[in-house]
Amino acid sequence: MHISGFRVGQKKKIGRWIVMGFFLVLVFITTLGKGKSQDSKGNELYFTNPVWDGADPWMTKVDNEYFYCFTVNNEIKVSQSLKMTEMGEIKTIWEAPDDGWNQSCVWAPEIHFLDGHWYVYYAAGNSGPPYIHQRTGVLRSKDSDVFSEYEDMGVLYTGDTPEIPKSNIWAIDMTVLEYKDKLFAVWSGWKEQRDTDKTSQHIYIQKMENPYTLIGERVLLSSPEENWETGGPLNLNEGPQILKNEDRVFIVYSCRESWLPEYRLGMLYLKKGNTDILNPDSWSKRGPVFQGTKDVHGTGHASFVMSPDGKEDWIIYHSKKGTEPGWNRDVRMQPFSWKEDGFPDFGEPLPAGEELKRPGGE
Repeated sequence: MHISGFRVGQKKKIGRWIVMGFFLVLVFITTLGKGKSQDSKGNELYFTNPVWDGADPWMTKVDNEYFYCFTVNNEIKVSQSLKMTEMGEIKTIWEAPDDGWNQSCVWAPEIHFLDGHWYVYYAAGNSGPPYIHQRTGVLRSKDSDVFSEYEDMGVLYTGDTPEIPKSNIWAIDMTVLEYKDKLFAVWSGWKEQRDTDKTSQHIYIQKMENPYTLIGERVLLSSPEENWETGGPLNLNEGPQILKNEDRVFIVYSCRESWLPEYRLGMLYLKKGNTDILNPDSWSKRGPVFQGTKDVHGTGHASFVMSPDGKEDWIIYHSKKGTEPGWNRDVRMQPFSWKEDGFPDFGEPLPAGEELKRPGGE
């Protein structure tokens, strides 16, 4: 009996040891997993797309901080953050007036730090359909504080006869190209003002006297003509964004229809040896350079920033939440690389939920 009892007791102890050992293994594996997903301070090392809801994402980096500009119900808001993947403090910097040309349809704002002030370029106009009244306006901050008061600098003239203000022409998605210490406006517009919005959109460029005044004549740089930017119910070139790599200058733009899964990115590039950026012959085109997959649809309207450590290039873009026509979209981001010829290699848009390593230095 004594021996039998001893054996029973030993079996119980061995069982407890096995359970305890199994528990310790689980703890070790869990700790190891945390070690891979967090740094020594507990910061998450990975993130997944989408990062937030929205469309037409515009992000810029100034003095190691990220500024994200967007609209909510005809209000322009700005987020200031030390991280790319997380919004920081958010404030409304401007609200559309109750009347006037810019009282509704406030679209795709961009914020640029120029000459000690923040300038916001945005599209607005009487609502539709048809959406035939859209023009581009400019706001200027009181000082270098992004959350300071903003002055409405008025509407920019984007037509062909500036001496006749009423002849202004439809224009959206304006951005600013800084080249050889001069400023140039780049935007999406119509060739002529029409009473229907079923018309093609083109990419224009024009010299700027200052951040809120255009001078000279607008120049047509790109029309939807290639087979990869045509073929749908309405051919568009819109959402131009500037990308630079040493002496290379690119204008990455969106094409096809923004409400369809075929929305994608094309690219203009300044030919080597050409410095006259107002000459259409100085530019060439290639594409598509970034487009959807079976898992990601309607990739477009990108912007570009460097990681906090300044070692990585990232593309910020929106995609459709589904394949049905419409503008229900979210915002995503992922790193990209450069080819030996100095051109960007954006790769393919990564599926939602796939882990990405956070930007270097975040």
